[in-house]
Amino acid sequence: MSAHVSHATMLAAVTPRPIAREPCGRIRASVPKRAPLRSTAIRLEKARAPNFRSRALAEDAPESNIVPSPSDAPEQLGPLKPTETLKLAVFSTSSYMRHTQTPVIEEAFGAGNVRWFDVGLTPQTAPLAAGCNATCLFVNDRADAETIDVLADLGVRFIAMRCAGFDRVDLDACARRGVAVTRTPAYSPHAIAEHAIAMMLALNRQLMKGHARVTQGNYSLSGLVGFDMHGKTVGIVGTGKIGRCAAKILLAMGCEVLAYDVFQSKEAIAMGVKYVDTVQELLPRCQIVSLHCPLTDDTHHLMDDATFDLMRRGSMLVNTSRGGLVDTAALARALDAQKIACVAMDVYEHEAGLFFEDKSEETDATPGSSLSPDWDLSLGSLASRPNALVTSHQAFLTAEALGNIASTTVENLREFAGGGGAGEGGAYVNEVVGH
Repeated sequence: MSAHVSHATMLAAVTPRPIAREPCGRIRASVPKRAPLRSTAIRLEKARAPNFRSRALAEDAPESNIVPSPSDAPEQLGPLKPTETLKLAVFSTSSYMRHTQTPVIEEAFGAGNVRWFDVGLTPQTAPLAAGCNATCLFVNDRADAETIDVLADLGVRFIAMRCAGFDRVDLDACARRGVAVTRTPAYSPHAIAEHAIAMMLALNRQLMKGHARVTQGNYSLSGLVGFDMHGKTVGIVGTGKIGRCAAKILLAMGCEVLAYDVFQSKEAIAMGVKYVDTVQELLPRCQIVSLHCPLTDDTHHLMDDATFDLMRRGSMLVNTSRGGLVDTAALARALDAQKIACVAMDVYEHEAGLFFEDKSEETDATPGSSLSPDWDLSLGSLASRPNALVTSHQAFLTAEALGNIASTTVENLREFAGGGGAGEGGAYVNEVVGH
């Protein structure tokens, strides 16, 4: 029988106590709802071409390009000593983890040393990690300075991200408090690339509309005309592993693939990808543009009113990378004005607090049909458009990817538990912030 951790118990979690566990060790905590964390990144100057010379555009680019190394960091607490045992708090758990990730992590460190929480990490839920020296977080967990201070005060010294992105982790705060951070840089680039291609095809051939018609007994073909992918020009922004996987599939379909990235890939060039010098040069030449970039200060709202104006009329935008790359309001305006024909998005700039959660049963106090106070009208409006396809950050969700994420996360945690990194100079192999 599962134990429900009350809010009062959660706030008192700085005093560890035994907690009843579900069969797989999962703990359900009743906590306040998270408010979406709005990005504070600096927008691109619109009067000039984006300057990405300081960092790679590939979503899985080497982190030496983008991770600061504060020189004023205090003395670090360091990895575990031989006399210490790893105690892990895993946040933002989901049922799909039970068969693919939970057994791997519990086998590595012992079920009694791992606590599973279905709530996301926030300053309010951070006390649940009391008694632990490491945490395992997912893409939308909130690890800002306030949260890091709570974790560090509890003795947490290590954060293992079970994802590639870490834009919601305050790296400066981690360095200041001696909390190391690792990530999972490449779990299955094929999974995300294939999802991007699937979204392109579903939009182009209007599969959702066609299927809906058939379920209602409508077998007409009017309004379902698509186009051949063969011979079309597709733009890839960011040619890391994911971008290159997508390009390989598109080239096999007979597409011409243009790309932009600061660091041009020899592998991509050998495949037949043609690079251009700027995003502005790429956009008007492509029928489809697919984003495969990390979210940085430079790439925040990469797609805004100015860049949408450059896109070819009737073109398609696909984003399976980071929601903050696209200005949602500008996207709506571009669709309204028919500057672009359609959009596919697996990410959303305000997805924190929405994606990975079931909001369908939430409502307000008004009887009858009504919306909950935190219903996202912008997302709801986009998702309801017949020329928009929205999925809730599921591009990574394959059995192979989940297994790879678990294995890499375990290896990252083993370095911390084993007394130090196995990389050059004692760094963690997948280090973002070191000890």
